[in-house]
Amino acid sequence: MTVRVGAGTPLGDLREVLRPTGQETTLDGPDGCTVGGVLAVGHSSLRRARVGALTDALLEANCVGANGRAFTAGGPTVKNVTGYDLCRLLVGSLGTLALMGEVLLRTRPAPEHAMWLEGEVEPDEVTAACYRPSCVLWDGTTTSVCLEGYQVDVVEEVSILRRLGFREVGGSPVLPPFRARWAGNVPEGAVLEIGTGVLHQPLPADLPLVDPAVARVAGRVKVSFDPTGRLNPGRDPYREAA
Repeated sequence: MTVRVGAGTPLGDLREVLRPTGQETTLDGPDGCTVGGVLAVGHSSLRRARVGALTDALLEANCVGANGRAFTAGGPTVKNVTGYDLCRLLVGSLGTLALMGEVLLRTRPAPEHAMWLEGEVEPDEVTAACYRPSCVLWDGTTTSVCLEGYQVDVVEEVSILRRLGFREVGGSPVLPPFRARWAGNVPEGAVLEIGTGVLHQPLPADLPLVDPAVARVAGRVKVSFDPTGRLNPGRDPYREAA
């Protein structure tokens, strides 16, 4: 299923509209965030291992380019493979490529029940004991896990994790602000998303945010969309912390 919504719509309003239908989007953030703002920042939900990345949520966007002309990116079907995938460029672009006005989002069935747990247990024990946990986070010592689905299934998996030493908590842990792909041991002070390879950590001052080759390609894309630099001047999504 899909939902068409204005980019300036608060995320909380969209959630309220979808709640009676039993559907949800994969956009994540406080209720006061706007749909367009979440898409522009481009942060995927912690539940991405189960629900997919944010770039998969945007099917179509009605936009205005830097030249003042309206254009449409994407299409109204879930399995759309025509043309360039401009929607993926727009997600996470911080509004530097175009202004989004109205968007079409993919929806999915909302889980009946959800619960967060944590314990000083290896994450492999969680993935072995649970069927498709929505999120597994590990800081090298503590594993946090989010279980979602039908209540009877969640309750059963919670009982399994309790026997392993897990305890219920009110929500996800507070994460460091910087995100990057990672393979290897978890650095001190960082939290790793098991199953996605995304690492949350404090940003080292000497760490390049993006490969120089990627930055050059991104620069050419920016010039193609906005040759005079009119859109959101001073912001560069490829040089700012993700």
